[in-house]
Amino acid sequence: MEMKDLFKLAIEKEASDLHLAVGTSPILRVDGELIKTNFPKLTPEESKRLVYSLLTGEQKRKFEEILELDFSLSVPGTSRFRVNVHQQRGSIEAAFRIIHYRVPSLEELGLPEIVASFSRKNNGLVLVTGPTGVGKTTTLAAMIDLINQERRCMIICIEDPVEYVHKHNKSVVKQREVYSDTKSFVEALRRVLRQDPDVIVVGEMRDLETISLALTAAETGHLVLATLHTPDAAQTIDRI
Repeated sequence: MEMKDLFKLAIEKEASDLHLAVGTSPILRVDGELIKTNFPKLTPEESKRLVYSLLTGEQKRKFEEILELDFSLSVPGTSRFRVNVHQQRGSIEAAFRIIHYRVPSLEELGLPEIVASFSRKNNGLVLVTGPTGVGKTTTLAAMIDLINQERRCMIICIEDPVEYVHKHNKSVVKQREVYSDTKSFVEALRRVLRQDPDVIVVGEMRDLETISLALTAAETGHLVLATLHTPDAAQTIDRI
């Protein structure tokens, strides 16, 4: 069993997620349901071998230091994956979210026209909110893609990790990954206004300082798009 076999199966089954957990066979999430694969149960040694086969030396060092690691991974001919590596009861395990290469349109996502109108604004703060797994990142990517198709502007994205990859179209899209291209969301936001942005994208507003800096950028005449983990609009306002 190799990771390429698991990735191939996940794509064939149209899974949204792949999980490696010790004591059970690799698991897929398909249409919201967890389904065990026919591969053998994972031992701690086998789980570590599979996960470490994907990591660079620097990523191994970082994981062994803090026992948590998030990164994105491109598998040629297959797809992209958002990866979380973690430790559970002393064993190394991982969760993979499948990210398709093509960014879906807002129409394909079934979103109303008003969402497209938010993308066409020249300034302000637009928040995509909701609990984990509802499609915040995909919605944000579709909004960025619409801007990229329609407007000539500088789009600077700060993400952890980079999931959907945008190619320059009418816009120039710069995608900075936290820990790879910058130390933190806060450090990147402190300097982003010096990079001549028209649109600033914050992959996730995780703390008060990030929220404050995003608000400042919006108040200075930029369009800021961001996600926030809140269950509804009312709690989003309370959080801010």
